[in-house]
Amino acid sequence: MLSEPRSGRLAAWGNALLAGLVSPDDAASAIVGEDAVHRVEGLPGESAPVGLTLALGRLRMLGVSGLRVALPAPGHPLGLSGPPEFNARAMEAEEAVVCHGAAFGLVPEVYEAGPDGDVHVEVVWHCLSVREAPPADVPSLGEAERELAEALREATEALSRLDVAASGPVAEAAIDAYRARAERGRELLAPGYPPRAVRVLELAQRVGLLISVAYDNGHGGAVSASEMSARAQALRPVERTARRAQVAAYNSVVEGWGMR
Repeated sequence: MLSEPRSGRLAAWGNALLAGLVSPDDAASAIVGEDAVHRVEGLPGESAPVGLTLALGRLRMLGVSGLRVALPAPGHPLGLSGPPEFNARAMEAEEAVVCHGAAFGLVPEVYEAGPDGDVHVEVVWHCLSVREAPPADVPSLGEAERELAEALREATEALSRLDVAASGPVAEAAIDAYRARAERGRELLAPGYPPRAVRVLELAQRVGLLISVAYDNGHGGAVSASEMSARAQALRPVERTARRAQVAAYNSVVEGWGMR
């Protein structure tokens, strides 16, 4: 959770495009971000992978009126609605986009290409059939904000008792990188999203950063197996809550359009 999921960028800027708030080229550019190229494979009517601009236009023609994010994890099919084949693919990727208005879903597959020192990232989105049903375990924005604040307090207290601190050069570098990214334009979401969604997403990403730092920055004072287990138990529910909050933020504009 150190950075925004690719499914989040696709859903957010795809929704802005569907709402007529951005141009196709601007949406595609924002979705690609720092990757080299994104293509979409398996679109009805297309025999080969196509670029994002064409793919987004084709999805609109197929009846897609909104895009939702899914961020599943083992034992937690967050944002998914089936069928099992799609869920399994999304679970492996740990993310997906589910279309509203037409029964399609998009799952990214990421490739790295190029020589050492000049590696670039290419993404292929696989378009698959989905079940038209309410997504699993997605809270409202208000619920997500309350749950995230409570989970953060509980985790902070638990980690403090275990002497697990997000400190040291690794933590400082990660936090500095987050701050630098946060200062670049402050555009966490695409046009059309409510301010509360931006607030919830920013908090969820900050919580995700701190969780990653806590995992990656050594064991602190938690040196015994039981203490390390207790730390993992403290972090697991707040990580789950942060993922739910991210999904709620990305999906809020679609819910606001009354798409159930």
